[in-house]
Amino acid sequence: MAHDGQGDMLKDGTILDDLLGLTGAALAPVEQIFEEARSALRALTEEDGRVSGRLIEENQFAAHGLAWLATYAESLRQLHGWAERMAAEGTFGEIEQLLLQIGFGEYLSQIAGGIQMNQGEMVRLSDLGLPVSAAAPLMTGAAGTLAARGNSQSARTRLVELMQERAAEITVGRTGLDDELEMIREQFRRYAVEKVEPYAHDWHLKDDYIPIEVIEELAEMGVFGLTIPEEHGGFGLSKASMCVVSEELSRGYIGVGSLGTRSEIAAELIIAGGTEEQKAKWLPRIASGETLPTAVFTEPNTGSDLGALRTRAVKDESGDYTITGNKTWITHAARAHVMTLLARTDPGSDNYKGLSMFLAEKTPGDDEIPFPTPGMTGGEIEVLGYRGMKEFELGFDGFKVKGENLLGGEEGKGFKQLMETFESARIQTAARAIGVAQSALDVGMRYAQERKQFGKPLIAFPRVSGKLAMMAVEIMIARQLTYFSAREKDEGIRCDLEAGMAKLLGARVAWANADNALQIHGGNGFALEYSISRILCDARILNIFEGAAEIQAQVIARRLLG
Repeated sequence: MAHDGQGDMLKDGTILDDLLGLTGAALAPVEQIFEEARSALRALTEEDGRVSGRLIEENQFAAHGLAWLATYAESLRQLHGWAERMAAEGTFGEIEQLLLQIGFGEYLSQIAGGIQMNQGEMVRLSDLGLPVSAAAPLMTGAAGTLAARGNSQSARTRLVELMQERAAEITVGRTGLDDELEMIREQFRRYAVEKVEPYAHDWHLKDDYIPIEVIEELAEMGVFGLTIPEEHGGFGLSKASMCVVSEELSRGYIGVGSLGTRSEIAAELIIAGGTEEQKAKWLPRIASGETLPTAVFTEPNTGSDLGALRTRAVKDESGDYTITGNKTWITHAARAHVMTLLARTDPGSDNYKGLSMFLAEKTPGDDEIPFPTPGMTGGEIEVLGYRGMKEFELGFDGFKVKGENLLGGEEGKGFKQLMETFESARIQTAARAIGVAQSALDVGMRYAQERKQFGKPLIAFPRVSGKLAMMAVEIMIARQLTYFSAREKDEGIRCDLEAGMAKLLGARVAWANADNALQIHGGNGFALEYSISRILCDARILNIFEGAAEIQAQVIARRLLG
């Protein structure tokens, strides 16, 4: 049956009447509850008229809960906006309506009853200092209708029926991106299916590097120069294009989807903070893939507390620097040609202000001699997943960096320069998370269709099809939040809040999808030979790197309260 943008009632009541009207009207009570929660938390965390970091920390569970509530509110806004655009274009079909209806039904119910921050932590409105009656606006009117009837079993079952009918389509539902971006998606999906998916699990099981041939092919396709300006050898494309490419390559294998991350970070650092000479030297090399960068920030005892870094950079009489110290969790370090290296140039400082960023050149290594450059040593960290580039601990003792490779030519700017990359890095990580979540849906659905129990395929059982439906719904929600962040970044609008929300939600969705897809596999999911075992391991890292979920929620909360 065809449907217009008003969501006409189906015979079985799967799609609610005047769906867009309902979702639009449901946003106001969500905003009301969020503002009440923010006011309540401000009252708890203000000291002498200002928000206190100490009091935020004392009320950390509530503060992080506020971050999640804000993330849900923004997610619903963006999901509704996506639906409105689809309706205006005449492309708001049944599958899109079901995604919208189920998404609103589930997220409104969670706001009222408890938002799942992770499997063991649920934040309720009472945790945010609100009375039980605060949820009342979500129990009546449009929000009440959606909460009670939106995420019904019949809606989930119908969505999965449509997913099976349209299995040849790349995404479940139209994404709302333009034709050019969808052509890019198709190109990289085709590449991932042909050149990545058949080999990814073997690379993972053997803990092998992604073959250099894959890197060369991605370089030819422009992956490393997507968003680098044309005058510096790149394509000058949007952050949305980066999202699409990261999504589809990560859908094939997160390691391949992450190959461009280090190039994105390095290019952002150089574009935002580099001298004209540094831009002219490094950006064309990074864009072409001739130079592979790696990010060297984290230290063994500091984690996310970058202000406590101890690695030192001492300037000598020639103007060059000598680096001494240790770094850890450095991805693709052995193969890299240049390190964006954060070190302390002011020995008297003990905070962010004494840090500087360097473009530290090194010789790529191999398995036999991974770190041939004098003054530098390293050892591999064996990991559960995310294996295709390898992780390393690095030691620097007398390691030399040319003075001309101090980013921007000025000391003490390193942390500020790094902060300017956070938005893009988190948007890109959110896109990688969507790719992993989609990969979990792909293998979970395929297994549910092929595996038979009690005389019928698993997908015929409502608990199984319901899992698949929610996977698809949450992918679209996370996707729209991520695309919104990318649009803001492209328009030059500050989007650290939205990018952080996209990363926070995307990582949770990836893990939930991988966990549910493994559950669909039953015992086979626990067997190393099945790719879902790899996807589960790969999904787990997304809640940790580029800012652990707790750090991400803390940053979001401080922005909301400040």
